[in-house]
Order: sequence, then C-alpha cells, then structure tokens
Amino acid sequence: MSTTLSRLDPQAVGLTKAEYEEIRRRLGRDPSALELQLFGVMWSEHCGYKHSRLTLRALPAEGPGLLQGPGENAGVMDIGGGWAVAFKVESHNHPSAVDPYNGAATGVGGIIRDVLAMGARPIALLDSLRFGPLDDPRARRIATGVVAGIAGYGNCIGVPTVGGEILVDPRYRGNPLVNVVCLGLVRRDDLARSKASGPGNVVMYVGARTGRDGIGGAAFASEELDERSERDDRSSVQIGDPFTGKLLIEATLEALRTGGVVALQDMGAAGLTCATSEMAARGGVGMDVALERVPLREDGMRADEILRSESQERMLLVVHPEAAERVAAVFRKWGLNAAVIGEVVAEPELRLTLGGRPLAALPPYTLADAPAYRPAASEPQRLWDLWKLEALPPEPDPRDALMTLLAFPDIASKRSVYEQYDHSVQVRTVVAPGAGDAAVLRLHELAPKGLALAVDGNGALCALDPYRGARLAVAECAADLACVGAVPLGVTDGLNFGNPEDPEVFWTFRQAVSGLADACRALRIPVVGGNVSFYNESPEGPIPPTPIVAMVGLVDDVRNSPGMAFRADGDVIVLVGEPTGELAASTYLRTVHGVDAGRPRDVDFEVHQRVLGVVREAVRAGLARSAHDCAEGGIAVAVAESAIAGSLGVDVVVPAGSHRGAPSSRRDAVLFGEAPSRIIVSVTEHAVPALFTLAAQADVAVTVLGRVGGARVRMAVATEGPPRRDVDLSLEELRNAYDSLTGIFA
Repeated sequence: MSTTLSRLDPQAVGLTKAEYEEIRRRLGRDPSALELQLFGVMWSEHCGYKHSRLTLRALPAEGPGLLQGPGENAGVMDIGGGWAVAFKVESHNHPSAVDPYNGAATGVGGIIRDVLAMGARPIALLDSLRFGPLDDPRARRIATGVVAGIAGYGNCIGVPTVGGEILVDPRYRGNPLVNVVCLGLVRRDDLARSKASGPGNVVMYVGARTGRDGIGGAAFASEELDERSERDDRSSVQIGDPFTGKLLIEATLEALRTGGVVALQDMGAAGLTCATSEMAARGGVGMDVALERVPLREDGMRADEILRSESQERMLLVVHPEAAERVAAVFRKWGLNAAVIGEVVAEPELRLTLGGRPLAALPPYTLADAPAYRPAASEPQRLWDLWKLEALPPEPDPRDALMTLLAFPDIASKRSVYEQYDHSVQVRTVVAPGAGDAAVLRLHELAPKGLALAVDGNGALCALDPYRGARLAVAECAADLACVGAVPLGVTDGLNFGNPEDPEVFWTFRQAVSGLADACRALRIPVVGGNVSFYNESPEGPIPPTPIVAMVGLVDDVRNSPGMAFRADGDVIVLVGEPTGELAASTYLRTVHGVDAGRPRDVDFEVHQRVLGVVREAVRAGLARSAHDCAEGGIAVAVAESAIAGSLGVDVVVPAGSHRGAPSSRRDAVLFGEAPSRIIVSVTEHAVPALFTLAAQADVAVTVLGRVGGARVRMAVATEGPPRRDVDLSLEELRNAYDSLTGIFA
C-alpha cells in the first residue's frame, strides 16, 4: 500500500497533474497509491465542489429563523414551539442514466440519511425529474425505471412522496436529471451535527455491511456520460435496501435520545473516506481508524475498496466511550451492525490501519479541502440571436392549441406517476400530489399549523436566459406556496449543468447562481444549502442549464389551505395580477409551433411580493376556495387545469390587456402568453368585495374573468363588440388530453 506515483497515474483517479503537485506541496511528500485514491474521490467535483464553491458564496445564507445554513448535511429552519425543519436537495443523475431503478432509489435513500444526520425524522419527499422525449424507447425506459425506483424505496421506507415535477426535453435524452428533496422534523434542542470532537471519543460504524457496490461513485458522478457508460459504469451504482433504511432511521433517532452521540454523518459519496475526513476536519481533530473492524459483506475486500465503497444504509457516529455499548445495543436491537472502528485523537491527522499495519496518515482538512477554481466564462453569442423573435407564426385554432398544451408532458397530469407513490403514510398530507400548487403537511406537534413544500425549475427558459430563468424558478416556487397560504422559510437548490471547464457552460452557471441570489434576497429567503451536479453531458451535448429550486413554507392553519380545483357552481373566477403575458420563450410557442426562442419575461419582485401577499391573505381569511398559479400555458391552461381538477365547467372572458412582442389582435397571446405574478383564484360571490379590498390595499390588479358552472370549458378574449367564443370544449375532451401520460407510467 506504499506504492508511489510511478505505479498509479493521478489521471487514473481523476486528478490533474497540477492537483497532484498541490497534494505533494500540502503533504510535503509523495502520496502513496492508496492516499492518491482517497484524494481522487475527495477532490472529485461531486465531493470537492472545485468549480462551484467560490461562485456559491453569492447566495444569501442568512435570515430570521435560520439555525443551520450551508456546510452541514442539511439546512435547518426554526418553525416555532421548539421545533425545526431540516431539508436538502440531492441529485443522482449519472447513476440513474446507467441504472434507472437503483440510481433513483439510492438517491432517495441518500437524501433521507442527510436529513437524518441532522437528528430529524424524515417526513416528506419531493422529486424533480427531467427526461428525453417519452416516445423515445431509451428515454421512456429511463423514465419508468426512475419513477419505479423512487416509489420502491420511498414506499418501503415509510416516507411519503408528496409532490414534484416532470419536464421533458430532447436535450435530456442522453443525461436525465433525478433531483430528490427530503424534509425532516426535529426538536430544536435535539439538533445534531457532524463535527467530531473530544479526543478519546470512539468512532462507531452503524448500519448495513460494506460491499463492493458504488465504488468510485463520486468520481463517476464527476464525469461525462458516453455510449459505454450504461455497460461499464454499472458497478459504480449503489444498491439500496429500503427496509434496512427504515431500521436505520428508527435506530439512529433512538440512539440520539441516549445522549451518548456526539456527532454523526451519512456515509454517502466517497463512503468512509468522506465521513471520517469531513467529520474530523469540521472539528479540527484527527481519527485513528482500523479498517479490519469495518463490517464487510464480501470477503477479500482491499483497503481502497473498504474506504471508497458507497454501500447504502450506513452512518458514522462519534460516541462518548462510556456510552458506546449503550448506543451499539440500540442498533443491534434493530438488527443492524454497530462496531467501534476507531477513536478521535487530538492531532489533526486521519490515520488508517489494517491489521495493525499503517496504510495512510493524512491531515483531514487537506483531504476534505479540494482546490477552488474560477473557470473562464464567456456568454454564448447564440443567445442574442435566440432573443430575436421577429415573426410570430400564424395563430392556430385555440381549441387545438389548448388540447396540445394539456397533453404536453410538462403540463399533463402526473396522476399515473404519483399514484405509484405512497403520499399518505405518516398521516400528515393535507394537500396531496396533483391537488394543489404546493404540498401541505399538517404539524400535529403545532396544530393547526402546517408545512408547505414546492419544487420548480425550467431548463428551457434557462437555456434562453439563465439569469432570468433562475429568478423565475424562485418566483414560481414562492407563488406555489402563496396559493396554499404559506409564508416562505427557506430554499434549497439543485444546480444541474454541463462541463464547468467549458466557458459557455460556466457562464450559464454563474448567471443562474446570480439570478437565484438576487431573487432570494428580494424575497428575503435564505438559501440553506443544496447540491451542484456538473458534467451532465452525453455525446449529444450538454443538458440545458437546469437550476432546481425547492422551497419550504409555514402555514398558519392547514384547514384553510385550498387546492387548485374549482369548488362549486356559481363561484367567481378572479385573476390576481396584471392580465398581461407574452409569447416569447413560452411553452405555447415551443410546444404548438416548435419555436424555442425569445427572451423570458423578468420578474418585478416588488410587484410579485404584493400579488403573493394578496393571495396569501385571501387564503388565510378563508376567502379563496381555490388558487392556482399561472405558469406554463398561461391563463387558459391554468383555468382548464382547475376545471378538470374540480370536474366543473367554466365560462370566462379574458381581457386583451397589453402583450409585449405581440399585436393586441393576437388572441393566443391573451390565452397562452406567460408572465410571472398572476394567480387564478375562485371565491364565492359574497367574498368578491373582500378580495377586491385586499387587492386595492396592496395596489394589485384584480380582474373578474367569469364563473364556475356547467360541464364545458368556455373561454373568450374580450375585444370590441360582442366577445367571440374561442374555446368551447367538454370536460371529458380536456381530461382525455390531460391524462396523456397514463399509458406511459401506468
């Protein structure tokens, strides 16, 4: 194990020659072959954040109620009454491309353990998924495998999947995106950390045994995919066991209650190497670790395999020595392994041995502190051409356009997906998947309060303008929360991009981070942590820049949280916000006409805050019987979705307003144009004056569009003279289009 560089090329473990020289400089000597392998995983992009760390400093990480920001396993926000929520997003993109079921399943398991490592009980999951066209056999196989993997793990482990999103684009054909969000609940005084401390404290391995699955997973996640990846990289994908994961949750929470646990961390990416080095580095201490004590699933495992394995359902604990047997007994009671594999030492050195033979001795902070780079960035000149939308295509029949949009996978009902998920386990779900713009969970501990969760992102918009696209993702997430009456608490982000060493890719990353930062500052919401996934490329090219935003909010009274469904005949349909949209960069233009061009409308966050405030107060006051954000497909799609959800027809007239980039005579701009800060609300006739009073006090535009009733969806654009009925379709026709994904995911 003392082999030097001559017997192991740095490039073979993903390191550059410059990084090798930096290792030599920091150590004052040549690293051994084993040490070089450890640097290879810890200085990979997935673990080291080499190309993103400096840029991420722009994100606001402070705010009222923030208990833990970036730098731990998950962010934590105070929710009052002595309780807090921990939440984070994680990606499993590359593993899911190679092995869709296990890649997605272990993504769920990993993010659950990140939240568990904060001492929190996981209570909800969200997923944000991107696939190639679903009529492509490979993309369809990946999509169905990913959904099955999320369902298979989440359902078995007993954590409900309460919401999410699926978007489809040819640019994800070779590299899908699988981002998973987990939220957990913890008593504020019971919050755990991963900072090792106390020389003489023992290092305890708990959970499943270590095998050869997932070896090199962190390095694999930091490489581009090619046509051989599905065959050659399958061993880099972990295999999960959700039942063991459930036992690990219960055992860990019980062990924390003993008071003997000082610190803990999930053994995820880079496995034991990452857990030992990061925990020691955070505490400014060292560890002595004896690898022969690690519980193994396979005979003859080498030291490097033990250290780099990413086998699932494992945690590393630092425990007071007098409590070691008591803590170990808890895990054994649950049928799990518990073994003392080392101890904390005062000297800041990670010393690894096997059978008493020294293998490596490294400063933990050196191993856990990869170099940070500022890659070159250059604006893609093609964007300027894409922003020019000089000639709009002729208008189609609005009925055909609406049916096409409702059947488009980005908009179509995801019922055949979320029906595979157990969203009611733990008996907290108030607004279930598909019922509203955000999921709502009841807090038995703080009744009648609740939590709201939403996730949003749009790579097509970010491909046209990454700055505005990121701002729009934050704005839509906040609107989703307002529709259920929630006040935003914090954001976690999943940043999915191509090769950061490509100047154009890195420019889009930097712009997106800037957009997220500006939007969160405008809304006064902290970014509590997140995930960066680079090298999302295939032989077909890079994915679109895809920042994912997950937002958590607090609901005062879950009994008032409405869904998106219209509720009763005679209810009045009101648009809160300006009745203006535009066709540039719209889903309508891309889907109906095949034109992916124009610059997305930016967000005026001062206006946006006022619009959301009106809707939030209408929900809190019990005025809003339904609320639904106008997003993809504009006003027409939002109204149709609420009608389908409530099995109630409507008759609405949409004012022409003013629409940038389109003549006022274009009816498609009125019906399908897109812009932020517009929400469809339904109220009883008696509640209309109160809603208008709220809007007037906030200086927010409100427009009565029509009424709920009948079995048909009728829409017209207001023009001079009698309005012409542009859409007149039965609910059955619309529902058939809206359920277009049923045959794919059923």
